[in-house]
Amino acid sequence: MSLFFIPFYLSSKIYTIPEFLEKRYDRRSRMFFSALTVLSNIAVDIAGTLYGGYIVAKLVLPDVDPILIISLLAVAAAIYTIPGGLTSVIYTELIQTILLLVASAVVAYATFAQIGSWENVLKVTPSEMLSLIRPIDDPHLPWTGLVFGVTLIGFYFWGTNQFMVQRTLSAIDLNHARWGSLFAALIKLPILFMMVLPGTMARFLYPDLPKGDMVFPTLVFDILPVGLVGLVIAGLLAAMASSMSAALNSASTLLTMDYIRLIKPNWTSDQLVKAGKVITFFLLIAAIFTATQITKFDSLFTYVQMVLSYLVPPIAVVFIWGIFWKGATANAAFVSMVFGVLTAAILLFFRDIDFIANIHYLHKAPLLFVLSSLVLIICSKLDKNKPSLDVKENFIWSINYFKEDMRNLKSLPWYKNYINLSILLLIVTAVLVYLYR
Repeated sequence: MSLFFIPFYLSSKIYTIPEFLEKRYDRRSRMFFSALTVLSNIAVDIAGTLYGGYIVAKLVLPDVDPILIISLLAVAAAIYTIPGGLTSVIYTELIQTILLLVASAVVAYATFAQIGSWENVLKVTPSEMLSLIRPIDDPHLPWTGLVFGVTLIGFYFWGTNQFMVQRTLSAIDLNHARWGSLFAALIKLPILFMMVLPGTMARFLYPDLPKGDMVFPTLVFDILPVGLVGLVIAGLLAAMASSMSAALNSASTLLTMDYIRLIKPNWTSDQLVKAGKVITFFLLIAAIFTATQITKFDSLFTYVQMVLSYLVPPIAVVFIWGIFWKGATANAAFVSMVFGVLTAAILLFFRDIDFIANIHYLHKAPLLFVLSSLVLIICSKLDKNKPSLDVKENFIWSINYFKEDMRNLKSLPWYKNYINLSILLLIVTAVLVYLYR
């Protein structure tokens, strides 16, 4: 993201990520990807967050109907999304991030203090439960799925998803955009100790907990003092509302800028803003319905990974090949995306057939990526309408971009050089993976 994609995003002066596809390919790719992103925002980002909020709220209000809880959370998100837009999201998320990181650290410490020793955890935890690198036949996270499937999902989520990347598009300059992305990567690392390992410790405290989704809120209620519980739950629910708000803002921006503005080119900014607010309302209704269906899955994590495994591959194909191969044509990009989505729909529809059911969903992602790539390459070779000179010069990465980067970075101190920061992050990540292999 920092090395290859952010420079193109900022230099092309786009408002939305699908808009970039129009500049690289054509309007068809932009419209199709925009629709897929909105679908992802509703099914994963908004509905998933609503369900997470429901899990927490259920401990406070165990007898209240789930649909009512989810609806109330949706209304809370709408209250400051519709009038405030992305600005309100950025400021509130800054405060909530600090609160939740501190709260998670306190929960982790308190959990460990109550258990007494790591040996007590090991007594009730199978060794494979503490390993990041799992066997290829592991039902939850095979190592091949981790390397190829999760990588594709991560690329989409952090590199091409409007919900996340819209923060980058608002950066002051290229360096700030890169620092922000790398800082997000840094914050991901302590999550292993603040959330993952405390979840493992919970096996000792709550061996009969019905769902893994219940671990964190249960630890908060049982271990923290009453006053701190209120603060953490308030922060948690506020952060969930803020995440929904960002996703709603993303989806409404896409529909407004990529559809309504094209259909109604004469509309003023005020009219577009009002249309976005109306769209936000209907997106919330769709997300509420979707959130109620997540209860049918083993966990929220499984639901999110499975949905993205089907949606992501054709998107990753057009971005990756589009940046690194000047031969990728507009017609081929559109055909490969349509092919990838239709193939994913077929796999999803016939998922109960033994042959398809035996393929792990994280293996289906790289399979769809390879198939969509083949379609893009073959169609590009056969297509007579080759990319223009402007596309080749302004949207295709080359080593010259990297050389120019190196020249520009010479004037910065080492700790502001994104290459140095990236290397440090990779080293720390590699050490963590090795320790918990």
